[in-house]
Amino acid sequence: MSEFTVQTLLKTPTVAVRDVYCRGNCRHKSAEECANATHLVFPYRGVYVRHVGRDEAVADASQVLLFNAQEGYRVSHPVAGGDASLVLAVDENLLREIAPAALLHEGMPLRFRRQRLRIDARAQALVALLRHSLRAGIAEPLEAEGLALTLAQRALGPRTTHAAASSAGRQRLVDRAKLVLTGDLARRWTLAEIAAEVGVSPVYLTQSFQQVEGLPLYRYQLRLRLARALDLIAQYEDLSALSLELGFSSHSHFSAAFQQTYGRSPTEFRQAALRKSA
Repeated sequence: MSEFTVQTLLKTPTVAVRDVYCRGNCRHKSAEECANATHLVFPYRGVYVRHVGRDEAVADASQVLLFNAQEGYRVSHPVAGGDASLVLAVDENLLREIAPAALLHEGMPLRFRRQRLRIDARAQALVALLRHSLRAGIAEPLEAEGLALTLAQRALGPRTTHAAASSAGRQRLVDRAKLVLTGDLARRWTLAEIAAEVGVSPVYLTQSFQQVEGLPLYRYQLRLRLARALDLIAQYEDLSALSLELGFSSHSHFSAAFQQTYGRSPTEFRQAALRKSA
């Protein structure tokens, strides 16, 4: 059985969108792989680690991974359960228009200077809207192209992304904390428990996470839970059951957090993604 399942959701001269699921059987570093084209990868389920030389990036639903053409990389899965990502390949000329010059190497082909950026809630919502509407067959190609380009602009735009800026040691510490959180999204972790898992004091962990990611640890966990809700929302008629599965204390807590983060209630988002009336 193949390690990957790939479904092409959209392919036009402007943009291609693929849904990629990996079973995550390789817990340690895989053999080196190489992308044949520069593209954007939006993890929306599970977690993995991408290794480019000595640089490592934890790929979870709060990040966009930037894959460069002909650049070697390895992948490991320290957390069991597999992962899934929406892969976006944009025409190179259009991608040059979208991406800030500071994010790109000079010359051809187009290559990014970073291997990841943190995306905001709006970009997370766009990933889910694009994927759900294409999988359900309800998005026309022109609409889907527009959504895909808006997602690329949102993900790469300097006002909505956050690139980690810290020491390598603090980055590794924060990455270990992310793996702890993603290993059990529904668990109601305490700060002391996470700090014990990564081997530092709660104060140092709090300070390091804020410095590296630009937001508090608890808000990062909330964003991961809500991103999982975006992934699963098409499968649940009973959203109260979804809120309990994700570890929220109540449906009202889940709905309020979802509304505050994405600007609409879970029910409204589900209706918009699947074109369902109330």
